[in-house]
Amino acid sequence: MKAGIVLFPGINRERDMAIALERTSGHAPRMVWHTETDLAGLDLLVLPGGFSYGDYLRCGAMAAQSPVMRAVRDHAARGGYVLGVCNGFQILTEAGLLPGALLRNAGLRFISADCHLRVERADTVFAARYQRGAVFRAPMAHGDGNYFADEETLDRLEDEGLVAFRYATPAGKVLPEANRNGSARNIAGIYAPNLRVLGLMPHPEDLVDPLMGGEDGKPLFEALAAA
Repeated sequence: MKAGIVLFPGINRERDMAIALERTSGHAPRMVWHTETDLAGLDLLVLPGGFSYGDYLRCGAMAAQSPVMRAVRDHAARGGYVLGVCNGFQILTEAGLLPGALLRNAGLRFISADCHLRVERADTVFAARYQRGAVFRAPMAHGDGNYFADEETLDRLEDEGLVAFRYATPAGKVLPEANRNGSARNIAGIYAPNLRVLGLMPHPEDLVDPLMGGEDGKPLFEALAAA
């Protein structure tokens, strides 16, 4: 799978993402500047974490209006794969590629800590190397990771199986104490209806090597590489 990483002013997690993609696929991803609109030849587009445009207005709001996002929408409409992590998830919701919004954390404080995610389905390109119900560790680093949507949207996500990951205890229990940012129904990541667009708040790319402290996030990138 040929991957491209979309760069916006203020993004700062692109190198972490590039390491994860190259380590699992053997190929360096293409860096795509936010003014580019030619994404020909790319199978996967990644919107990494950071603080695009300094998080002015709302996190991801300005990046969602960048020229490249028209091409990202077209790519997704053609059935291409899109992964948005942290600020990338925020951009995907602002651009309308995923429903809902990411609000300030419930405690109104930036969270930098590990969390545990429970895999809600494993029959997607992104989660194919996990087992349904499996739990893996991932770092959190955000101030606006509180996933919100109206009840109708949340019910639709549940009914259509579009919840990708939930915050859980290490034992896999979905409890309030595992949900440090206050996200609705402990939701940590969601899919678009075609299962080819994934947004999630924690950073699996930061656990792909023992030197990083673990390899919990590596299966996600191995699955993408295999696809």
